[in-house]
Amino acid sequence: MTDPVKRGTRRAEQARATRQRIIAAATELFVTHGYGATRLDQVAEQSGVAIQTVYFHFGNKHTLLKEALDVAAVGDDEPVPLLDRPWLIPIRQEPDPRQIIRMWLANSRSILERAAPLMRVVRGATGTDPELAAQWHIKQQQTRAAYALLVQLLNDRGALNPALTLDHARDVAFVLANIDSYLGYSDICGWTFDQWQHQTTQVLIAALLPGEGGGAVQNAGEA
Repeated sequence: MTDPVKRGTRRAEQARATRQRIIAAATELFVTHGYGATRLDQVAEQSGVAIQTVYFHFGNKHTLLKEALDVAAVGDDEPVPLLDRPWLIPIRQEPDPRQIIRMWLANSRSILERAAPLMRVVRGATGTDPELAAQWHIKQQQTRAAYALLVQLLNDRGALNPALTLDHARDVAFVLANIDSYLGYSDICGWTFDQWQHQTTQVLIAALLPGEGGGAVQNAGEA
């Protein structure tokens, strides 16, 4: 008789593999054809499952896109939040504030390489789809919150520009380095990932650290 534990484990592994195939197919179709033109039956066909299977795992197209974005952001489907992942450990341990910013932007670049194609899809549909507009807003707020951690790490080392409060420094970092900024550099200016990473690193160092040219950045109420 088959061990029920092994049988349950095998079913869970099969279900996870099915979800991964569906997300991979949906990501390709969303990026290639756009959100509106992509149908769930196309996703089902490309992933080799029945349409009912897509509905069973994701319910609707909005949820499928959200799941695809989440996987793109962290690089896998493990239920571990971005800020609880191993990439952050050496950054937390790094004593040099300039190196903290460099390491943070290197990871941000990795996230953008994976997620930017789908974020373009979301941004392109925000004007006509309220749910996607809400997804865009949530992702932006999550990024803004993440930059609060970067600022706190600098502040803990006594390295934050004294002209900035924690909240203002967070917002400066967010505006300079978020996905909207990258898409402007990439889609309008034609910059590569290397160019974006190098320039944004230098700008953040200048804005956030004392004696790095950041004196021109003031708290919003002092301008």
